[in-house]
Amino acid sequence: MQSVISSVYETNLEGLKLLGRGKVRDIYDLGDMLLIVATDRISAFDVVMPDPIPDKGKILTALSLFWLDFLKDICRNHLVSSNVDDFPYECQTHRSLLEGRSMLVRKAKVFPVECIVRGYLVGSGWKDYQKTGKVCGIELPPGLKQAQKLPEPIFTPSTKAEIGQHDENISLDQMESIIGKENTAHLKELSIALYTKAAEYAEERGIILADTKFEFGLIDGEIALVDEVLTPDSSRFWPRDRYEVGKNPESFDKQYLRDFLVEIGWKANDPPPHLPSDVIANTRLRYMEALKRLTGRTLD
Repeated sequence: MQSVISSVYETNLEGLKLLGRGKVRDIYDLGDMLLIVATDRISAFDVVMPDPIPDKGKILTALSLFWLDFLKDICRNHLVSSNVDDFPYECQTHRSLLEGRSMLVRKAKVFPVECIVRGYLVGSGWKDYQKTGKVCGIELPPGLKQAQKLPEPIFTPSTKAEIGQHDENISLDQMESIIGKENTAHLKELSIALYTKAAEYAEERGIILADTKFEFGLIDGEIALVDEVLTPDSSRFWPRDRYEVGKNPESFDKQYLRDFLVEIGWKANDPPPHLPSDVIANTRLRYMEALKRLTGRTLD
């Protein structure tokens, strides 16, 4: 049976207190817990596009739920439930919207940094390496090529920008000045361990996990994984059978959208353009392929 393609750009859940809207997620305050609803908004270069990608929020939620369970032996997380039956009474009238795209989570004191792990030389890291021989200040061997696997994964944190602003890479020293030396060391260790386990699994499923970003917070004084995890929004996924060193790889993530925006000459300070129907459809197909390959599931 085919799933019904749906699209949710923004939520306004009557009876619930909207705490804030991120680039993709709408967050509601439920007292000692939060309700996170993944919409179908998509951003590129830190700018939210005016057109949704149908079912994207459901795909992100399904992937995050999969990875939270898969990685729970490495780090605890904030998930309480994704079953609407378990949500507070005031959520029940919104069941049709919430099913498949929402998570009930514990509140956390979120660290104001993004924990990025890079396993391959691509994107801004490749540009940095071409200019300096380094990535975010980390010295790398000479002669590496675009999209080449790094000798070992590297940890390159960044700031967490507000909507419309750009994340900025920071050094470990800068990260330590923001959250402390002990927390920095712990988050670096956790991030690399999470990436390594996920990358090994993805490789078995025919996908190269080139890089990803994690977010962490404190729950009852203990570090926990929060927000989305290893989705096409937060990671670069490449089909292993079409990967070739020295070339910009085909991907199952929003790199396709970024490439389209570059091709049409759009700049991040320009008004975001409406997306052609084929770009919307092809982006959705890439996200769906990532879900199917990594979890063996679809939205049907």
